[in-house]
Amino acid sequence: MAVPAGSRPTLALTVGEPAGIGPEIAIRAAWALRDVANCVLVGDAAFLALTASLADPAIRLAALSTQALRNGGLPHFGPERIAVIDVPLAAHVVPGLLDAQNGRAVLATLDLAVEGVQAGWFDAIVTAPLQKSTINEAGIAFSGHTEYLAEKTGTPQVVMMLAGQPANDQPYLRVALATTHLPLKDVPGAITREGLAQVLDIIDADLRTKFGIAAPRILVTGLNPHAGENGYLGREEIDVIEPALAAARARGIDARGPYPADTLFQPKYLQDADCVLAMYHDQGLPTLKHATFGRGINVTLGLPLIRTSVDHGTALDLAARGLGLADCGSMEEAIRAAMHMVAASKSGAQSK
Repeated sequence: MAVPAGSRPTLALTVGEPAGIGPEIAIRAAWALRDVANCVLVGDAAFLALTASLADPAIRLAALSTQALRNGGLPHFGPERIAVIDVPLAAHVVPGLLDAQNGRAVLATLDLAVEGVQAGWFDAIVTAPLQKSTINEAGIAFSGHTEYLAEKTGTPQVVMMLAGQPANDQPYLRVALATTHLPLKDVPGAITREGLAQVLDIIDADLRTKFGIAAPRILVTGLNPHAGENGYLGREEIDVIEPALAAARARGIDARGPYPADTLFQPKYLQDADCVLAMYHDQGLPTLKHATFGRGINVTLGLPLIRTSVDHGTALDLAARGLGLADCGSMEEAIRAAMHMVAASKSGAQSK
């Protein structure tokens, strides 16, 4: 994804689990894109300075305390330095080795990033991967970035969407999910007309306001094989999905389907789509990750702020082997996507 022209947006990059690859890929991606994005790292300043010096001695960081940020706002830094907002860790970091003592600090980086967007310091948040178990073992119930940011911003409904550019110049692919991290046996009961209405409303609104797509086209999968085959393989399409799509079209949303998921993900169909809505996690994401892994991103739709992320985990095993092995391509794409969303959001706001 090419970067938009214009002034450098200010993005908060939370560095994620310190024992994983998050700090390294955040530093390297921020440095690589420093001429077009003012990426502000949010994490332990001393640890990030050490990581940067070992990853590339040319990288220059400038630390700022949280208190200084709150008192005076974010100072201007040119592309010769990357700002770091210091959120100190509680324990020494051993790459590849989780430590629950650092769980609260990891969560504090998210809190500060949200505070910074609300205060106007940052235009958007880009998150490196974290380890849910570290936060839970620190005594804080935590199910993931998406759910935490929804709770933190008082958002009742959010939608997970992954996106990326497949190889061979295939159409840019966006896949949103009607349900997320549920056991497969619970998925049918979680798909309701009301729930699909909310999901479709969020997708349509954010594609318009945050992606600058004037008339979004959403293709929707069925739940069952062959989209239920006229009820012979399940009635969810007839009883739930089709009525929800008809109601969405009556509200002015271009939502088409339900289509069989095993044939929908072809270029001849996707070239007419701005987003595919899949019914469950492993229905839509395997195809997207196969086509875009290393270049894909995660976007949380429905929030009152812009949040993008990488499409992979903490890679503790890779971090344990040392610096220089992790691919920061997904982080760079997440930064570029956040830049586009910021530009589209500002353009839309100015045109009203």
